[in-house]
Amino acid sequence: MDKKHTVRAAAAQIAPDLTSREKTLARVLETIREAASKGAELIVFPETFVPWYPYFSFVLPPVLSGREHIRLYEEAVSVPSAATDAVSTAAREHGIVVALGVNERDHGTLYNTQLIFDADGTLVLKRRKITPTFHERMIWGQGDGSGLKVVDSAVGRVGALACWEHYNPLARYALMAQHEEIHIAQFPGSMVGPIFAEQMEVTIRHHALESGCFVVNATGWLSEEQIGSITPDQGLQKALRGGCMTAVISPEGKHLAPPITEGEGILIADLDMSLIVKRKRMMDSVGHYARPELLHLVMDDRPTAPMVTATAYAPFTTDETRIKTDGELDTSFDGNADQRTAVLRRPAG
Repeated sequence: MDKKHTVRAAAAQIAPDLTSREKTLARVLETIREAASKGAELIVFPETFVPWYPYFSFVLPPVLSGREHIRLYEEAVSVPSAATDAVSTAAREHGIVVALGVNERDHGTLYNTQLIFDADGTLVLKRRKITPTFHERMIWGQGDGSGLKVVDSAVGRVGALACWEHYNPLARYALMAQHEEIHIAQFPGSMVGPIFAEQMEVTIRHHALESGCFVVNATGWLSEEQIGSITPDQGLQKALRGGCMTAVISPEGKHLAPPITEGEGILIADLDMSLIVKRKRMMDSVGHYARPELLHLVMDDRPTAPMVTATAYAPFTTDETRIKTDGELDTSFDGNADQRTAVLRRPAG
């Protein structure tokens, strides 16, 4: 655990600019400066905040969403890019850890991506939401297990999940097993209504208790004008209000400051890191309170790829010996093993 006893954390509940990546990014950079001026050492932004969360996909039928989907492609963030360089520079200049949600464009696919920049500006984590939720599956591709990891930072060991990934107990346990000290949670906000905020609060408080860590959660905000620009239908506009719960939770499941549930603002709270031991000495879900001989998690953390080239494997010679990467022959190779595998995979009959 980091020897630092107190960390000042900030969670931003602000509105994106629904017209421009650059204008939303400007809001991010200004908010970083403002939080740093108040002594914050960590700041968390909402889910896919840059350029904006795809609210349109929640209220528009697929047949009408193509134009907005393409516009999201055009404004999305490549990693790395000038946009990520600007956030990196801000983190370094202000000595602050930044957790930012972006719509990441990787060639022909968009991803719900969480970026964590350390206080020296280094990008220490880039992970993609493993399963987009409901309407989001029309917008984003799926992430893989390579991003389910906890990273060391200037404020301690940090892990991150987005929105309903918190309802995947194995994803949460993967981070718990890596001993996260501060958990980054990001939700879109301004959706579904008050029940979404209530569910969110239960979710983040439970994770703090179960993991024995702090949770810093950020949700976004939409103005009435922005809601009207997404849909003129007043009935559908109701689905774009409420659902905000920007909060900081202690390992004991307590709010460290009153949460922000309406409007814009920056929530700031001091994290007493000694509370982690206070909680875990009684209940460590991945230590003395675990029974790994009965129940344990097996995770595939390999990055996935649509193609693996033959050069990734050592070539074979005609006498069934394998050539090592240094050019020498590996006589330990058992060609019969491959033959046995082939027999096992042969169709019955």
